[in-house]
Amino acid sequence: MEAQERIKETIDVVPFGRRKVAPRVCVADSKTHIRNFFRDKLEDIGFIACECERTEEIGKIIAERQPDLFVLGMSAGGIRAHAMLEAMAAVKFTGSILLFGPPVSPAMTAISESGKELGLAMLPLLPTPFSDAHLRDSVAAFLPDEAPPKPPVDFSEALHANWLELWYQPKIDARTLKLGGAEALIRMRHPTWGTVPPACFLPDAGDPHFQALSEFVTARAIDDWHYFVTAHGHIEIAINLPVAYFHHPAAIENLTRHMPKHAAFDGLIVEVNGQELIQNLPLAKEAARKLRFHNIGVSIDDLGADWPALMELNNFPFVEIKIDRTFVAGCATDRLKRSVCRRILELADGFGARTVAEGVETRADFLTMREIGVDMIQGFYFAKPMEPQKFSRKILGRPVTIPDA
Repeated sequence: MEAQERIKETIDVVPFGRRKVAPRVCVADSKTHIRNFFRDKLEDIGFIACECERTEEIGKIIAERQPDLFVLGMSAGGIRAHAMLEAMAAVKFTGSILLFGPPVSPAMTAISESGKELGLAMLPLLPTPFSDAHLRDSVAAFLPDEAPPKPPVDFSEALHANWLELWYQPKIDARTLKLGGAEALIRMRHPTWGTVPPACFLPDAGDPHFQALSEFVTARAIDDWHYFVTAHGHIEIAINLPVAYFHHPAAIENLTRHMPKHAAFDGLIVEVNGQELIQNLPLAKEAARKLRFHNIGVSIDDLGADWPALMELNNFPFVEIKIDRTFVAGCATDRLKRSVCRRILELADGFGARTVAEGVETRADFLTMREIGVDMIQGFYFAKPMEPQKFSRKILGRPVTIPDA
């Protein structure tokens, strides 16, 4: 608590707890893996983050990004760090600087004292190594006391401003623990509010921008697939589309024209909400049958209490059933939930469809789902959704391990 109070005294700008917006940080270091590490950690905490590698970039970043905090490393030595501080002072940077490095290093002390002599707001040193809690404590004064409000944002504005992104959550083979694919989930990175949830900007099915959103998701997912396959090889990607998308006469044509002509591409998965699908079964079945000829499979997403409605189908053109998190979370200690999961699994097996358990967040639920016999696991237990670059670094090309309990 004393450290946090000292930080608050150092900050001479209006605290973000009063401004109710996401704080901005720039990670300045010469090593890419260090910048990536801090950026990931700080974005998880709630910052809007950017990176800086060279001293010449400082002025432009301060003018355009207006960071409230610089996290400054010394990978390139004290001379480079001092030059960065001079560049900040030259443009009268009014934010704060957090140095990180070995606590007993004479250079760290020299840089800190130099920053103060330049009139910069130097925070207490973040000594390495450090824990996640220690990092959070070091920057706690910049975070709002309450979560910032998430006002509705006009979708067309977000699309034209290039604020929209797809984030990816891995689907893990329950038996082999190999990466089985990834689900693309739409996010908005708003310049003021940070990461905005879909509920604040997704248009309704009748909205004139609805088709543009579907086009964006499909095109961006294929672009990201090219990025993934170039870096690490094949990966199966799933996107989410509502059933209403297939009411459009050219829906199938619009979807299939995005498919890549690449030897490594072996298909796309389109996830459709289970309740919507059951309410529009004829349309969904027809779309699924047509899409199979184009190597696109339809997955029934979030299937829960409505599962009995599928039992009477004579044909089943869907390739996957995803068990809703309502019945997965806590299944290890809930006999009724396990029973529903088993019945859905039997249904899928009968039709030759694979199964995915959604919302797995604990080791106990993971082991229970694997024992029941689901094919794939998806949930925070293995990984949260993350932007493509982070997904590539942390998930692709690395072996999957069972997290500690």
